[in-house]
Amino acid sequence: MAVDANAYSPKQFSFLIALQDDWGTLNEDSTGSPNNAYTAVDVDSIGSPSLNINQVLDTRTGSRVLQATDFFQDNKNKIIEISVSGTLTTAVADILLKNITLDASSPYSVASNVGSSIFTAASTGQTAAQILSIVYQSPSSGNSLAFKDCFCTSLSFNGDMGTEGGRIKFSATFKTGSLPADLTSATIATDTAITANNYYMNTWDSDDRIITGVANCLVNSFTLNIENDITFAGFIPAAGAEIATRIGAVSANADFNVKYDANTDILIQTFHEQTTGTSQGATLMATDATPSDGEFEFKFTSSIMTNASFSEGDMMGLDISVKALGAGIGSATELFDVSC
Repeated sequence: MAVDANAYSPKQFSFLIALQDDWGTLNEDSTGSPNNAYTAVDVDSIGSPSLNINQVLDTRTGSRVLQATDFFQDNKNKIIEISVSGTLTTAVADILLKNITLDASSPYSVASNVGSSIFTAASTGQTAAQILSIVYQSPSSGNSLAFKDCFCTSLSFNGDMGTEGGRIKFSATFKTGSLPADLTSATIATDTAITANNYYMNTWDSDDRIITGVANCLVNSFTLNIENDITFAGFIPAAGAEIATRIGAVSANADFNVKYDANTDILIQTFHEQTTGTSQGATLMATDATPSDGEFEFKFTSSIMTNASFSEGDMMGLDISVKALGAGIGSATELFDVSC
C-alpha cells in the first residue's frame, strides 16, 4: 500500500448532536428513520472521546517480555465519555439544556423537589431530548464515529467582557454506557448547519445583574455550571449497559468576577456572616426579573455564597462564587432557570 497523500486539518472535523427516539437505536440522518436533525456544534476544537477500553499489559510468569498471549483487552463493559466546547448557539443550547434538565421548553428549570429519572433498554418514544446521539464527523470518507444513548451530565456557560466582547461560550460533558454504534460510519450527514445567533453578556440590564440579592453588580466575567450525572447498571453483552438513571445530586453554581465598588463591597461581609439554613437571596443575570425564551439569562431563586475574595488588577475586583439552594424537599419552586 502506498502512502496516502491526503491530510486533514482539525477544523475539517465536525461535532454533530441529535435527539434520539429509542434507547439502543442511533438516530439516522435525514434519509433514515428515526430522522431527527443532526445539528452541528460551533466548536473551538474537536477532542477525542474517552473510549475507556480495559487493557491488561502485565508480563506473566515465565518471561521477562510481554508476550502476545499475555495481552488482554475488554471493550464491552465500560462507560464512554465525550466532551466538547465552543460558542453557544440557540439550536445547540436548546438540545443540551433539555437533556440535562429534562424540561421541554425555555426557560429550562429544575425544581427543588426533582426526583430521579430511569431509562432502560426497553425505553422508546423519548420526550424532552432525554437521550442523544453524537457523531464525530470525519473528513475521511467512511470514518465518522457514532455514539448512541448519550446523556449530558455536565454543562458550563462562560463569558468575559475582555474576550470576544463578552460572547457566551459553553462546554459540555456526555456519558454513554452503550457500545459505539459505529466507528467507521459513512451514513451520517449534517442536517442543521452552524448558525450565527450569538449571545452576549452586555444584554443584561444593570439592575438585573444580581448576586445573592445585591443588584447593579458590574460583571467582568462569569461561569455557570450545571451538574446532573448519570449512573449505569446491568450489562447486555452485545449492547452495553442495561439501565441508566439520573439519581445523584443535581446542582448549579456560578463564579463571578465583579468590580469592587459601593454596591459590591458588602459581599465579603455577607460571605462571612451567612447563617446556617438561610438563603442570602436570589442570583440573577438577565434583562428583567424573569428569564425568558430567546435570551441567554439565568436565575437562582435562592442562593448562598461559597467564596468571596479580592481580585487585584488594573481595577480592584472581587471573585464571588454562589450556589443555588432548593426551597424544600416538597417544593416545586425552581432550583434554577436558564433561558436561551
